[in-house]
This record gives sequence, structure tokens and C-alpha cells, in this order.
Amino acid sequence: MTLAGRASGDGTISAERDRCVGAGQCVLAAPAVFDQDEEDGLVRVLDERPPVSQSDAVHEAVRACPSGALDLR
Repeated sequence: MTLAGRASGDGTISAERDRCVGAGQCVLAAPAVFDQDEEDGLVRVLDERPPVSQSDAVHEAVRACPSGALDLR
């Protein structure tokens, strides 16, 4: 899990689908930024550069990911 990025929270979010376990914690924390694929249940990033208004939710999603599949830079 990486929380690199500026203090304002803006940055680029990416997901390693091969590490994702489909827990859905990212979707619960930031539904405007993440979704789960209907076929395999793995993470889908809806907005790679989410607005600053989503900063807290994105940071919570990164922290909550049990597999460490999310990266914020």
C-alpha cells in the first residue's frame, strides 16, 4: 500500500488487479472512484485522477484495501 502524493490529496490512483482479492473495501470508501468488475469482482478504477474533494475517501480506500492493490501517487 502506497500513500505517496501531495498533502492536498490530488494524485493518480492505480490498481493492480492481479493483487486484488475482490473485498470491495475501495468501493465502500470511494464509490465515485472505484467499482468492481461484474464478471470477476475485481477492482476497476473509474477516475484515475480524482478531484481533491475525493481525497479523504481515496486515502481511506487505499488504507482499507486488504491486499494492497491500490497505489496513490
